[in-house]
Amino acid sequence: MIKTGILSTDGYRTGELIRILLNHPDVDIKWLHNAKHAGKQVSEIYQGLIGSTDLVFTDKMDIENINVLFLSVDKGEAAEFMSTHEVPESLKIIDLSGDFQFTEGDGFVYGLPEMNRRYLNRGQRVSNPSAVATAAELALLPLAKNLLLNSNINMNVVMGYSEFDESESLALKTNNITVFKPLCNPQTEEIRKVIASLQSSFNREIKLMTFVGDFARGTYFTAYLDCPIELDELKKLYNDYYDDHNFTFIIDRIPNLNDVTNTNRCVIYLTKENNKLIIISAIDNLVKGAAGQAVHNMNLLFGLHELVGLKLKASAF
Repeated sequence: MIKTGILSTDGYRTGELIRILLNHPDVDIKWLHNAKHAGKQVSEIYQGLIGSTDLVFTDKMDIENINVLFLSVDKGEAAEFMSTHEVPESLKIIDLSGDFQFTEGDGFVYGLPEMNRRYLNRGQRVSNPSAVATAAELALLPLAKNLLLNSNINMNVVMGYSEFDESESLALKTNNITVFKPLCNPQTEEIRKVIASLQSSFNREIKLMTFVGDFARGTYFTAYLDCPIELDELKKLYNDYYDDHNFTFIIDRIPNLNDVTNTNRCVIYLTKENNKLIIISAIDNLVKGAAGQAVHNMNLLFGLHELVGLKLKASAF
């Protein structure tokens, strides 16, 4: 069994991580650190776990007696933890905060399995991608690998309100939609760095508009760009790229969020209008965009099959 610890703050993402790990056949959760809720049962905070666990939050961390540590904390807190604790070299770490994305010299691999699986198979530390970046990068990776990103890329994303903590998302839950950081979302730079790692020649503009909807979970991504390649050839290129990956699928209809809600899947649809390639991708921001991808990365770190603990059913029938 993989002995697991979770350093956590409040949030939907942490609850989803606990839920997935509780149902993982090879995981034993040894402790859940949250000083604010120390002494409280996990199901008291995450009521969807009533009847699933008797685990209690603690304000103590026994990092010497676990195999993997999940840092399900806010931006800045993972870096603070790593700088103030003596972490055993043998301890595998999966950071969900984004503190160690593209940093050098600390041993963290960017945890997008569809791009870095061979590095994750022999890695020790992983930095999870953010949800918007995951949806965008999966939509663009096959093009970047084949050096086909040679125009400006116009992107739109609609996110569920669970992308934010509960206090921030209350106003978004009923009959509402709002724009979030128009054309200045920090995840744009994350997307650019991933593209450049595969296609170093890419030097065009990325314009990203992000919106928050009144639905709970999901990330719905669309992009359009100039591309002279025929649609059938592009579909073959995408299918070839994702052929040996277990969670990303090319489909022949416009995706719905319910196709992927509650799963670790991404679905991608391609179409063309004149010379414009239109790409649509959909993921669950809490699973493929956060907790599920973290567990996927854990499976790779420990040499397990990618699907273990992640055979999750979508909401759609």
